Amino acid sequence: MPQGQVSVVPEDGLTTRQRRNRHLVMVHTGVGKGKSTAAFGMALRAWNQGWPVGVFQFVKSAKWKVGEENALKVLGASGEGGPVDWHKMGEGWSWIQRETAEGEPTHEEKAREGWEQVKRDLAAETYKFYVLDEFAYLLHWGWVDVDEVVSVLRDRPGTQHVVITGRNAPEQLVEFADLVTDMSKVKHPMDAGQKGQRGIEW
Repeated sequence: MPQGQVSVVPEDGLTTRQRRNRHLVMVHTGVGKGKSTAAFGMALRAWNQGWPVGVFQFVKSAKWKVGEENALKVLGASGEGGPVDWHKMGEGWSWIQRETAEGEPTHEEKAREGWEQVKRDLAAETYKFYVLDEFAYLLHWGWVDVDEVVSVLRDRPGTQHVVITGRNAPEQLVEFADLVTDMSKVKHPMDAGQKGQRGIEW
């Protein structure tokens, strides 16, 4: 395995091994393409280590059939690596704020229900690796309280890793996270009028 050189050795009383194996909170944000894709790539690594993986999709509609979902479900059921659970927590409202039928829970309420499920799983240490896909949107919109999220993640038991994706990650989350990547856009086919296509976007 590559042995990267750290730039700082903190005086925290931990051994190199203890520090190396700390659980992490990771954030993929920014306007560029690839935030979720990178998170699912990390989920593949977690699966390969035999870790239980939980994917929570907060914004992509349950009707959307994304390629990563099928691939990870097949791998999770293969018995080769860790198990994979895929939870769809929303109705698809990142770009279009769809109205809900009278008496139905609002999108905000469904989002909050999804976060409550994540909290329960963190408390129970259900998974070793969590993908909270597009979760940063909910924090940006104020649907879920960012201070509560930071508190829950800070106090989570065990060695559970969490990666959060989505544009406009709040500063409090960015400050708290261990790893933050800002995906910037240089060029995109949509700039030239080309819409998303199979095998690239889904």
